[in-house]
Amino acid sequence: MKTLNPQLLKNGEAIALELVDTLDFDDFRDCLLEEVRKQGRVAACFGVSAAGESSELELFALVARDRNACVAVYRTRVGERFPSLTPSCPQMHLFEREIAEQYGVVPEGHPWLKPLRFHNAWRPGVDAWGRPADQHPRSGEMEFYQVEGEGVHEVAVGPVHAGIIEPGHFRFQCYGEKVMHLEISLGYQHRGIERMLLNGPHPATMAQMETIAGDTTIGHGLAYCQVLEALSGCEVPAKAQSIRALALELERLANHVGDIGALAGDVGFLPTFSYCGRLRGDYLNLTAALCGSRFGRGLVRPGGVGFDLDPVLAGEMLARLKGIEGNTIGAMEIFFDAPSVLSRFEGRGRLSRSVAEDLGLVGVAAKACAVPRDSRFFHPTGVYRHLFDDLITEETGDAMARAKVRSREITVSIELLRRIGTSLPEGPIRAPVGPLKADALAIALVEGWRGEVVHVALTGGDGRLRRYKIVDPSFHNWSGLAMAMRDEQISDFPLCNKSFNLSYCGFDL
Repeated sequence: MKTLNPQLLKNGEAIALELVDTLDFDDFRDCLLEEVRKQGRVAACFGVSAAGESSELELFALVARDRNACVAVYRTRVGERFPSLTPSCPQMHLFEREIAEQYGVVPEGHPWLKPLRFHNAWRPGVDAWGRPADQHPRSGEMEFYQVEGEGVHEVAVGPVHAGIIEPGHFRFQCYGEKVMHLEISLGYQHRGIERMLLNGPHPATMAQMETIAGDTTIGHGLAYCQVLEALSGCEVPAKAQSIRALALELERLANHVGDIGALAGDVGFLPTFSYCGRLRGDYLNLTAALCGSRFGRGLVRPGGVGFDLDPVLAGEMLARLKGIEGNTIGAMEIFFDAPSVLSRFEGRGRLSRSVAEDLGLVGVAAKACAVPRDSRFFHPTGVYRHLFDDLITEETGDAMARAKVRSREITVSIELLRRIGTSLPEGPIRAPVGPLKADALAIALVEGWRGEVVHVALTGGDGRLRRYKIVDPSFHNWSGLAMAMRDEQISDFPLCNKSFNLSYCGFDL
């Protein structure tokens, strides 16, 4: 393999595309595998139609080098077929399926190539599955892996579920109660967001970003704003950076507290279930006090924020936080001290560190397996550069570890809110965002409450968005849930599923 020096980016930076070398595919593959061997991870990989009259497809891979606080950018070109990297790099499994579906190219040798979101290819007249291009299957219509043998049976769950829940299909291969294999099919909520963003930004783009995954409004909105700011050279005011971080931590608190309450409900532990249902509302109401929306819509805007936080309101919010904190800690203490809870959580849905690393898991799912991954620590921006040093991990990789990671992050986030709220800088809350750089690439990594949110933008010669790639943490982590269910009892699936609590719409885009 050639000795190649890729273009390196810091989080929230942009570079000219001409600085990113286009490699032969063999060099591209070798570099990517070497990066992963050295503990790099594929933060994003995507295709884009080559400029001009070429029928080729450009592939970009962005590899996070966490311990060096940078991202390596690799680029190549492929035709209608190319050798799959998935057999050597499982992190590429879903990325390659996505590229095949979007552009009709075939990653040859992919171990399980089939539709991901069930839509027509972006390029007319092509189809990776060998069907007429206008005859794409409906969501979920595909082959599932099957286990054969005496006593083996299949259980299908969804896509329609009881209660208020998004659609997803789960196909279990079982021997008695033991789950031998779980395959997850999503795509029922595919909205075509990435395609709608082409040639943007558009007037509706910010609203679309805030609804990629409604429970991650701040996370996705912030990633988008950081991309635009990198491409325009905008410097966000210090006060806006503080308000953004405050909102991101409130979003984390509301969802982590809600998750612990839901986990308590799954095992019938009603005290914590009841407390956390109310406490989640208290944290959401703090966000509403800041911007008028419980989910933070309208708060984060390119160049800064749409709502100011004066010292009086900051003091009121911190006073309310003090009372909520005491109730939160009390609800968690009785939860983690209860023998009935421990017996249901310990050992359930265990995932090893090696599997978590192979699959490229992020966020809570990775940290529970002793994999240290947190963009606030490794790729900090804004106030996190000097406020964050709490890298949390657990060792056991089970449902209990995932619950404990949430509990510990709750404590950290409350302290962050206190430190941010008591040291708000003065000054403006928004700066103008100018035209976007032409023929450039920018990346933003934001540690959402589920894990790392990744946004990547490519601009064309006119400074408009030629390609916009979104990677919700659920894109990485659904495969982790499937692996965590192996050799588990099928009756434990609701608990394991809730311990991951992944997004359907964030995956489906």
